[in-house]
Amino acid sequence: MKKVTLILSLALLTGLQSCTGDMDVVSSDATINSAEALFSTAQGYKQALAGVYGNLSLTGTGDAGSSFLSGIDAGTSQYGRCLWYLQDLTTDEVVWSYEGDEGVAELQRNTWTSANPILLGMFSRTMAEIAIANDFLRQSTPEKLAARGITNPTDVADIALYRQEVRVLRALAYYDMMDLFGKAPFITENDPVNFAGPQYDRAQLFTFIESELNAIIPDLKEARTNEYGRVDKAVAQMILAKIYLNSEVYTGTAKYTECMTQCNNVIAGGYTLNTNYLNNFTADNNISSEMIFSLQSDGQVTQNYGATTVIVNGEVGSLENNGSDLGVGGWGGALRLRKQFVQKFDGAEFANDTRNTIYAGSRPIDIANISTQSQGYILSKFSNKSSTGVAGSNSTFVDTDFPLFRLGDVYLMYAEAQMRKDGATNSSATPNADATSLGYINALRTRANGSPVASANLAFILDERARELHWEAHRRQDLIRFGKYTTGYNWAWKGNSLNGTSISDNLKVFPIPDNSIKSNTNLTQNPGY
Repeated sequence: MKKVTLILSLALLTGLQSCTGDMDVVSSDATINSAEALFSTAQGYKQALAGVYGNLSLTGTGDAGSSFLSGIDAGTSQYGRCLWYLQDLTTDEVVWSYEGDEGVAELQRNTWTSANPILLGMFSRTMAEIAIANDFLRQSTPEKLAARGITNPTDVADIALYRQEVRVLRALAYYDMMDLFGKAPFITENDPVNFAGPQYDRAQLFTFIESELNAIIPDLKEARTNEYGRVDKAVAQMILAKIYLNSEVYTGTAKYTECMTQCNNVIAGGYTLNTNYLNNFTADNNISSEMIFSLQSDGQVTQNYGATTVIVNGEVGSLENNGSDLGVGGWGGALRLRKQFVQKFDGAEFANDTRNTIYAGSRPIDIANISTQSQGYILSKFSNKSSTGVAGSNSTFVDTDFPLFRLGDVYLMYAEAQMRKDGATNSSATPNADATSLGYINALRTRANGSPVASANLAFILDERARELHWEAHRRQDLIRFGKYTTGYNWAWKGNSLNGTSISDNLKVFPIPDNSIKSNTNLTQNPGY
């Protein structure tokens, strides 16, 4: 599964069309088999399963610029890239130099509207994942298998497992919709084709995701026993941990004990910290012992303009021309760091921190003009070279997988949930001390060549999450959970102001795209848009 080919059946695309509604689906008889042909063998079901996973990495069945979402560009609809834009580009971590690119300027200046093409791309791609998953589930019932003569017990058991994995992927998609948009059209395999779906709010989505994952987990493979890149129990437990950590934001009810339980379940799965932090972001990071679930990238087989291709090429500085160090040609200084993120590594204690890959050189720390690539420091966290220094298979499309879930995040999630449950200060001198939390925090700091801490509070955790998890599509969610996204903390160009300014609370969720509302009259716009 490291090299997965996107294979979509005509039936899958039919389901996709019914659920996205606001677009047509591009299909080709030359490349897409009929449903009956594809699902006539057990191998066909595995190919269709690859399609459900493949939608998270690829945008179409052609070259890197192709999209099976008609009228929506591949560059504004690749799942990982859109997720990274929405979770990181809208925060204090990064700017994108080329503001002429569709939708980017509005995101990084926090001035987006419901017409933003990247928001449409993310909404559509995520609903496409739900549609593809639903059709796989329709096609793989015991009755369908029997009717198609697929009766071998091993094949039947394999396909039953595929169904559970697909349900997890659908829950992941609904989690994204809940987090980003605060609502979604709700559609399952039990609904007819061409069903628009009622609008579910965050509380309803939360209930579905929680119950669905708890029902699935017993039937999934144990952590780290499935093929790389496929779902196992730890992936489902990680999604549960995420919704529990953010439950107060989503539903108004705290579920920190439940978050700690799921974090413990993931940790018990046998994951260990990679001894070298940066090896989580190399061209062979698929072998990292820390990886729980990733978005796969292969420079030869899965060429796409996704998150890691954008990140690694964007890291190449306009002054430094350091593409050879990262194994890519580079895009002339596309990405730079906002000052407020750089300052998270201020102080002698971070001078040798392996997480600190910031390069200043002769650059000013301030970005007075976003389009001036020589302003602002650059980063070299991700690389298209292997852990042994071997360049990736392609100098544009990287081999580096995007770490959607990894163990370092779980450690910090546990510590945060424990502090929120027991009290914000965590120290050996306080009655609410938790040696486990401090142990997890210090395991990360020690791994990074940092000094252990004797105590920690929530403000420390927020900064430590930035140091550990920057550019991994967590920052917006973190800042919202800590009450720092709209007010109480400013960063360069926040609210379209050079030095940053407070923004409206309605920006804690993104608007429902105009085209999506037009196609489904059950959807209503979020307040303030």
